[in-house]
Amino acid sequence: MGKGTTLAIEVRPDSREPIFLALARTIIEEIERGRLKSGDPLPGTRALARSLRLNRNTVDAAYHELIMQGWLATEPSRGTFVASDLPDIVKRSKPERSVSNASLMTGAQKPMLSLSDGSPDVRLVPTAAFAQAFRRALSSAAFASGGAYGDPRGSLILRKSLSSYLRDERGLPSSATDILVTRGSQMALFLAASAIAEPGAAIAVERPGYPLAWSAFRAAGASVIGVPVDAGGIDVDALEHLARANERLRAVYVTPHHQYPTTVTLGAGRRLRLMEIARRHGLVVIEDDYDNEYRFDGRPILPLAARGQDDLPVIYLGSLSKLLAPGIRVGYAVAPPKILLQMADRREALDRQGDLPLEHALANLIEDGTIKRHARKARKVYQVRREFLAQLLAERLADRAEFTLPAGGLAIWLRLRHGLSAETWAANAAKFGLSVLPGIRFELDTTRPPEAFRLGFASLDQKETLRAVEILHRTAP
Repeated sequence: MGKGTTLAIEVRPDSREPIFLALARTIIEEIERGRLKSGDPLPGTRALARSLRLNRNTVDAAYHELIMQGWLATEPSRGTFVASDLPDIVKRSKPERSVSNASLMTGAQKPMLSLSDGSPDVRLVPTAAFAQAFRRALSSAAFASGGAYGDPRGSLILRKSLSSYLRDERGLPSSATDILVTRGSQMALFLAASAIAEPGAAIAVERPGYPLAWSAFRAAGASVIGVPVDAGGIDVDALEHLARANERLRAVYVTPHHQYPTTVTLGAGRRLRLMEIARRHGLVVIEDDYDNEYRFDGRPILPLAARGQDDLPVIYLGSLSKLLAPGIRVGYAVAPPKILLQMADRREALDRQGDLPLEHALANLIEDGTIKRHARKARKVYQVRREFLAQLLAERLADRAEFTLPAGGLAIWLRLRHGLSAETWAANAAKFGLSVLPGIRFELDTTRPPEAFRLGFASLDQKETLRAVEILHRTAP
């Protein structure tokens, strides 16, 4: 079937890459902009080599590379096809050509690229399925009949669906009554702090860490105290010293699966020690598992909350925003009954209830398997993007920076060589259309910022990533 197919494409090899990789990259671009769709046949290697005036072995190598990455699939006696399990990907605009030296040197205005955080690619959202689910929610009897306001804990339908999802995917033994649905994880952070910490109390946080969590805790009347993070995650010895010295300490906030921003995973030994310290000093553990679905190497590690210890209160926070899109503001918290009731009371005072049609639509997507399928497909795309960014960083910036390839998550923590300023570099890059967040943005003690960048790779395709790294390369201080 594929042998008689034609494919008119232009291969523009970068001077630093083999031709077969340039061809592979070009085919990926055609898939990402929607010209090639899941299940579409590709020409045979001989026919494509002839039309592009390339060696057949070059085309064969490109196809092999794309098959290994999951973009293409072969069917015996039929040919080569675009993989059938890829998400629907539609380019937002026509891709730009590679960055030229002239455009960089003149500071030509380009649409702002961002390697700033680790957001998902909204172009991968299963929009058709989401729209259908939302229409069904709006036309449902429960919504059409009007009636009283809903439960401040969120839609029971969604809480039941989340309960099953979290039990199957993360080993959390929680029921619908243990779950509070919020408008994003930021609301959940505020509600958690306001439920467990009286004004003037302190919460231990990772340093470097997540600034919006600090803001939420402060807004709830708590102070934040930084605990250093090293290559193994939060320093549990420093946490214990703090717990002994500060009688106002009420909780510890951690991101153990993929530490924000450094991406390191908290190992088993430190996890056990963390729980022991929290139990001994009467601390509540606030566990933010913001991107659990994105684990590329090995199986995801079960959350701290999955241990199910009654004598140690754990507030487990998650979000559907990282899985789908930042604009879909739905988060959730799993907590012991007393804490959850306090969070629900405060939520009712602030917001009364959530967006019921949205919550019902998301419940439907969980129940029919759309969410799991999307996570599985997005993981494939993001893993390729992670490896592509890592390859570029190793090739272009090895003399200026280093990194450890993260086992999961949607960002790389790039550590700069001694003497380089991340702030200066970020300012230089911004002049040429690239947004990157320097380490000072994640640090409580701004007098000693980590000279590093958190580079999110998920929201950019390979063309955009190539341009972003090229800007970084040419604007280094």
